[in-house]
Amino acid sequence: MTTLTTPSPPVPLARAGAPPVPRRWDPRLYQIATLAGLLTYGVLGLGFDIAPGTVAVILACAVGAQLAAAHLAGGRFDPRSALISGLSLCLLLRTGALELAALTAVVAVASKFLVRLRGKHVFNPTNGALVLMLLITDRVWVSPGQWGSAAVFAFFLAAAGGLVVNRAARADVTWTFLAAHTALVLGRAVWLGDPLDIPLHRLGSGALVLFAFFMISDPRTTPDSRAGRVVFAIMVAAGAYVVQFRLFQTNPLLWSLAACSLAVPLIDRLLPGRRYDWTAPGTGAAVKRSPS
Repeated sequence: MTTLTTPSPPVPLARAGAPPVPRRWDPRLYQIATLAGLLTYGVLGLGFDIAPGTVAVILACAVGAQLAAAHLAGGRFDPRSALISGLSLCLLLRTGALELAALTAVVAVASKFLVRLRGKHVFNPTNGALVLMLLITDRVWVSPGQWGSAAVFAFFLAAAGGLVVNRAARADVTWTFLAAHTALVLGRAVWLGDPLDIPLHRLGSGALVLFAFFMISDPRTTPDSRAGRVVFAIMVAAGAYVVQFRLFQTNPLLWSLAACSLAVPLIDRLLPGRRYDWTAPGTGAAVKRSPS
């Protein structure tokens, strides 16, 4: 006797505004692996000026601060976010004082617990800590030239970063920022009649790619909605242009991101979207308001 079975219905496609679908792998694991690979290549292949002892201190202080903060807040200890902040500092932070490296790591992690608005981080932890240390001491610096401008390595960074941001559903802010930043830099060169080698050299920086794919794309500090992230990315690109070419300051991307992050709560209010969840991320479809 033949038994008839009813075929399973197809899985419906996600609709705009529908709850995000849970996934098996946490995208932070991919980000940790990518940042660790970049750091290893930088130290062994590019001769980054950072001692293994400094790397160990930064990572230990970041994870230790996360453990202490989680205990004080009564929450669950999760080292993944702390490792991302620590590895990012290893790639960007340069100082001859080990105690300042340790302090920067602690500040980065502590800011996630202390500087919040409506349960959301205000500053990207790495960016906020670097900007604060640049403000209070001249013994800390960021060296954007350490990456070089080789096209092959920049492409590798972009490919690795693309994997991370796409899994984190935040590719829109990265590509919008890169498009706006490129347009501003190239447009200025054309306006001034500069040879294209000058803007192309700036755009070929590995530090720029690292910023675009691993810092501005932080899902916990970018606006919740896609429209908000597009606005935010353009603001950061424009702010960096002003800092670099009008105020003539170094590290324009860091300063611009820190300043524009203060506007994220307002952007979220004007262009609301669903809050990001690492376990079930979405693109931040606009939240439908019930009629009052």
